[in-house]
Amino acid sequence: MAQVSPRRQDVSAHNALAAVAAGAAELDAHPRFPTEAFAALRAAGLTALTVPGPDGARTVSHADEWGAVRAVARADGSVGRIFDGHLNAVERLAVAAPDPLRGRELAAVAAGELLLGLWGADPAPGEGPPARLVSRGPTGAVVSGVKTFCSGAGGVQRALVLVRGKEPGPPLPAYVDLSRGVEIDREWYRAAGMRASESHRVLFDGARVLAVLGGPGELSREPWFGRDAIRTAASWAGVADSAADSALSLLSQRENRSPLEALAAGRIAGAQATIDALLERAARRAADAAGESQLEESVLLRAQISDAAGRLLDEAARACGSRPLVTASSLDRARRDLGVFLLQHRLDPLLARVGGRLLDERG
Repeated sequence: MAQVSPRRQDVSAHNALAAVAAGAAELDAHPRFPTEAFAALRAAGLTALTVPGPDGARTVSHADEWGAVRAVARADGSVGRIFDGHLNAVERLAVAAPDPLRGRELAAVAAGELLLGLWGADPAPGEGPPARLVSRGPTGAVVSGVKTFCSGAGGVQRALVLVRGKEPGPPLPAYVDLSRGVEIDREWYRAAGMRASESHRVLFDGARVLAVLGGPGELSREPWFGRDAIRTAASWAGVADSAADSALSLLSQRENRSPLEALAAGRIAGAQATIDALLERAARRAADAAGESQLEESVLLRAQISDAAGRLLDEAARACGSRPLVTASSLDRARRDLGVFLLQHRLDPLLARVGGRLLDERG
């Protein structure tokens, strides 16, 4: 098979990202699974970024992978949310799935035949029983119960679902075939942001488990758990980039610009530079310390990126005023998307845990 040159790959990725960005406003106005966007990402090979090579090694650097995640989220935050979960699930499949299932499923991902989700959120009281692993004799294990915030529901074919087992303790990661035994409650997710992420409530009724990937708490295994978190932070960075792009464009078009527009632009650029530096440092650490945990670093990085993105959004909104927020601009969409996305990750308890350890060391 003839190899595609890096230049051809760059052009293909650029065209895919342009296609994703071109459809973002329509998807936000009329939410549905972003089928066309993922067709473009598949064609560019981006959905296979975390599929390992024949020797089991990574095929792209962490810097390139996280850069791609950021670029997709910059084009459309909803698509980026699904893309982030897909790459997470593919990597965990590569790390923990048994053969021959592992090889077969990864080949299907590489061929663009499978999209995966990673669904971890349990229902709140009144939303149904949490998903559980249930044995059904010779037919094998199935999942029954409910998960929420299931990004990509209705468009992904497999999901890594965190389920409860027979014994109390950390959840088990069940790799689930979504072709049957699944009902999607599309009335549950009514957020103003991430509207095309299809992050619905899902009811499982005997959905087939293809494999349980490891034991209880497998999803927390390092170094993958910390890097999962950094990948998500790269998605946040991409949505913040979208807000910055929109704000700087709007400010540059103003007649009779004053020093206030220039000050706002400088502050927005400063917030972006902070995010750049944080992700670049994390990528260097991942390359230099392969196999080592980045869990604590990922907590600090996410907290700092969240703060920088918040400053960027606040500056953009104050400088641009209300007009772009009431006329369906990309700044409005990015502001809504990031507001929902950040709140799905409760950073304060994690940051307090890191701070507590630092205080204990000095006590």
